[in-house]
Amino acid sequence: MALLHISDPPFHPSIPLATLTIIAVWAFLRLWRIFFKNPSYPPGPVERNFLLGNWDDIPTVKPWATYAQWGKVYGDVVHFRLYRQHTIILNSIEAVDDLLEKRSNIYSSRSQIEMVNLMGWDFATGIKPYGPQWRNHRRFFQYVFRSAVSQSLRPVLSKKVNDLLYNLLLTPENFIGHYKSLGAANIMAAVYAYDIAPTNDYFVSLSENATARVSLSLAPGPSAVNAFPILKYLPEWFPGAGFHKLANETRELTEEMQELPFRHTKKMMDSGNSPLCIASELMERFNSSEEDIETIKEVCASSYAGGADTTAASLGMFFMAMATHPEIQKKAQREIDNVVGNGRLVTWDDMQLLPYIDALNRELMRWRPALPLGIAHCTTQDDVYKGYFIPKGTIPTNGIFHRAISRDERKFKDPDQFNPDRHFDEHGNLKNDYQSYAFGFGRRYG
Repeated sequence: MALLHISDPPFHPSIPLATLTIIAVWAFLRLWRIFFKNPSYPPGPVERNFLLGNWDDIPTVKPWATYAQWGKVYGDVVHFRLYRQHTIILNSIEAVDDLLEKRSNIYSSRSQIEMVNLMGWDFATGIKPYGPQWRNHRRFFQYVFRSAVSQSLRPVLSKKVNDLLYNLLLTPENFIGHYKSLGAANIMAAVYAYDIAPTNDYFVSLSENATARVSLSLAPGPSAVNAFPILKYLPEWFPGAGFHKLANETRELTEEMQELPFRHTKKMMDSGNSPLCIASELMERFNSSEEDIETIKEVCASSYAGGADTTAASLGMFFMAMATHPEIQKKAQREIDNVVGNGRLVTWDDMQLLPYIDALNRELMRWRPALPLGIAHCTTQDDVYKGYFIPKGTIPTNGIFHRAISRDERKFKDPDQFNPDRHFDEHGNLKNDYQSYAFGFGRRYG
C-alpha cells in the first residue's frame, strides 16, 4: 500500500480552500440551528435565506398593506429579519401601548443606519438614538415650541397662508407648487425669519436635495454598508466603495443646510435687528458654549427637515379629499361662511367656533397620515412580550396607516371612507377621545 507523503495535498486541487471553508462554516451554522433552538421570536413569515432572512418577503410598494395582512395571519406582533436586523410590526393599538408607551424606557431609541450617518444626517433630532444628545435636543425643542412662542409666531404663519390663497387665485392650475411652497415658506419663516423666493429659492433647494438623498441610503450599494458597517473603512478607490462619493456629497449638503440659514438669522441679530423666530429665541436663551450653538443649528435644521415635507404632504391630501368629496367641501365652507361671512378670512380666534373644520383636520390625519409607518423606534435592551423574545436592537414599527390603528374597524366604521362626521358624538359635539396617531407614540411623540 502506497504511503501518503506529507507534501501531498489533503484536498482535491480543483476545490479552493476558501470555498471549503465557507462550506464548513455554513454546515456548522446549519447544525447549530438544528441542535440549539433559536430564541422564541414572535411569529412571522418563514426565513427563506439563512443570511438574508426575509429579504424576499419585504414589500417595496405600500408596505403597510402587507403588514396589515401579516397581522391577520400572525397576530398583533409580527417578526421578520433582514441580515442581522430584527424588526417587529405592531399590529394593534394594545401592542403599541404596551411597548412604545408603557415600556418607553427601552423602546424609545432609533436604529442607526450606517449610510445615513455617513451622509451627515446624524444631526437630525428625529433619528438620534435615545440618550444625552437627544434629551438635550428635546430640552431646546420644549423651550422654543412652548405655547407663548408658538402663539407669537401666528402672524408670520398667517401671512404665509394668505400668500398661498392669493397665489391660488392667480394661478390655480399650479396648486401643487403653491402648497409645496407653503410648507417650505412656513418653516423657513418660523425657524429663521427668512422669506423664501417665489421660485428656485437656494436654501429650499439645498434642503430638499439633502433630504431627497436620504432614500438613496437604502439603494443596493449603500445598503451593504448598513448590513456590514465594517465596509465603511474601505478606501474610496476600492471596487464597490462608490457609496463614499454619495456620502461625501450629501454630507456637504447637510452641513450647508445647518449653517447657511443660521448665518442669515445671526447676521440680522448682530446688526441689532433681532427677528422673531425659533433660531433667535434659542440664541437668546442658549448661547453659552460652542456646544449650545451647534445644538441650536441642529435643532433648527431638524425643524425644517421634519416640517416642510410633512406639511406639504398633508396639504396635498387635503386638496385630494376636497376634490373627491365635494359634499364635505361644501359643508365645511358653509360653516366658515356662517362664522366669518364673506368679508374677511378665518383667524386663529375663530377656530373655537369651527368644530367641523376641527373634525375635518382630525379625519385628514387619520385617513392619510403624512408618515404611514411613522418613524421606527429601536430597543435598547432585550425584552420579553407575551412569552416572545425581542432582542436588543430590534426595530418596532407601528403601522399607523393600516387596519391595526387608523383603519381599525372596531373603532372606525367604514375606515377607508373620508368622513369628518365620525368625530362627533350623538349630540353633535366633538368627541373628547381624539388621539392623533400621526405624530407617533411614547417618548418620541411628535
